[in-house]
Amino acid sequence: MEQTTRIGRWREAITIYRRPTVLAMLFLGFSAGLPFMLVFATLSAWLREMEVSRSAIGFFSWVGITYSIKFIWSPVVDRLPVPGLTRALGRRRSWILLGQIGIAAGLAGMAFADPQAALLPVALLALLVAFSSATQDVAIDAFRIECDIDRHQAALAAAYQLGYRIAILASYTGALYLADLLSWRAAYLSMAGLMGIGMLTVLLRPEPVAEQDRLARGEDARARAFVARHPDMPVWLRATLAWLLSAVIAPVRDFFSRFGRFALVMLALVASFRVTDIAMASMANPLYIDLGYSKAMIANISGAWGLGMTILGALLGGSLATRFGILRPLLAAAFLAAVTNLLFAWMAGQDGATHALVLTISADNLSGGLAGSVFIAWLSSLTNVRYTATQYALFSSLMTLPGKFLSGFGGIVVDAMDYPTFFTLSALLGLPAVGLVLIIMKYQPAPATVDAPTRGDGK
Repeated sequence: MEQTTRIGRWREAITIYRRPTVLAMLFLGFSAGLPFMLVFATLSAWLREMEVSRSAIGFFSWVGITYSIKFIWSPVVDRLPVPGLTRALGRRRSWILLGQIGIAAGLAGMAFADPQAALLPVALLALLVAFSSATQDVAIDAFRIECDIDRHQAALAAAYQLGYRIAILASYTGALYLADLLSWRAAYLSMAGLMGIGMLTVLLRPEPVAEQDRLARGEDARARAFVARHPDMPVWLRATLAWLLSAVIAPVRDFFSRFGRFALVMLALVASFRVTDIAMASMANPLYIDLGYSKAMIANISGAWGLGMTILGALLGGSLATRFGILRPLLAAAFLAAVTNLLFAWMAGQDGATHALVLTISADNLSGGLAGSVFIAWLSSLTNVRYTATQYALFSSLMTLPGKFLSGFGGIVVDAMDYPTFFTLSALLGLPAVGLVLIIMKYQPAPATVDAPTRGDGK
């Protein structure tokens, strides 16, 4: 009987990937992942080939800080409509579509820019892509959390990661191939066209059940009642203050009211979990180029083969979280994320050996896929449906900001020291996350009870 129950649990963990909501997240994950490499790793390879200095390439990674400060405008995405779109599509889908339009326009503009002639236009267009992509991410995260029940969030996260990594294949491996065979212009124009996949998904899928709107209206009423007690204020100031209280202050207050002082420990884990991966990423492609690997080999191994490893890791993470809960896989992911950076330090001394690249990429992408799906599921479990977009944007912004800031100095560290030292230091940055997961596993309190409106049946 016990064996039958165990088999049934594993069957449920696998067949969950056939749910319509999970399949939709596959395509929205593709839409979210496509622009990231085009303003980061793919762009760094383009700039390095154009003989832009490694220090300048490192500073270019600061464009990615846009993803880390998206919490600033997330209340707008969470609460305000998009004129001309929200009435037809709903709040979540309209913001997703607006972000997709901005991404496609920015990528098309980058296709006609020349980094050798001037870096500023490339930087500004990359900033447009990153800003639009971050806005899309805020809306997609809210869509994902609201479109299905908590028990399916790990699978939704895994499907999102799978789509995201397929987009990495297209925007990294595919872009490198197109640049090698045709030109960088053709590569970026093709990527702009692929944004149509996400746009079509937005148009075909329904808006999530809008129960959070009822809860938000209740919070709005409380905020208006508070400022109404100060009739001496100008009308515009009272309206602004009411909006700030309900859309900005309330989500933060809610999180701390549910977890108390332990919320600081959880936020520390959010801030430290991805530091080791993100801090090293700006120098990965320059390392490949400097070791003499061709663009085709980088595309095949780091792109195509790495994608397979990431998919395996993401699906494994989703299944493990469904089967064993989130925290134990989260601990394994934090440890592996730090250890695999040491392989890059080892690879730097292997004189461009193919087996070194294969081994390093395999381990790094497998652990990255596992960490991505499990960590996203954990972050999703911390959000209150009243403030989905705002709270998740705060978490994901905090998750990437420290690593993005440190990655900007990657080129300076490599130039001053060497690649092995840089990647060893980046591995050490992952140790605090391991310790924090252990603390949370031992001491995490149950959150205070919150409203849990129905999100629909996921069909």
